[in-house]
Amino acid sequence: MVLVTRSKRIVVLPGQRLSYQRHDHRSEHWFVVAGSARVTLDGVDHQLSAGGAIDIPAGTAHRMENPGQDELVFIEVQHGAYFGEENIVRLQDDYGRVS
Repeated sequence: MVLVTRSKRIVVLPGQRLSYQRHDHRSEHWFVVAGSARVTLDGVDHQLSAGGAIDIPAGTAHRMENPGQDELVFIEVQHGAYFGEENIVRLQDDYGRVS
């Protein structure tokens, strides 16, 4: 099995949040660059501010939310064997992407 790492810069607008989701074939590391964040991991909330980081093991339900007044900017580092869209299992979504 070949493991690969990929990174993305993600911006979350004030009052918005990402899907509550999990991935079976990759883990993630999130590093907050600017703003404040509420991260939910398997139903437990964690607060992060600029400079804070959190690890999301493969299979863990997770969500990033911006409870602040400013843009939330974070770096997502993905590590695993597969990054395809089929690996995303959305549990909840504010944008109608849960079937």
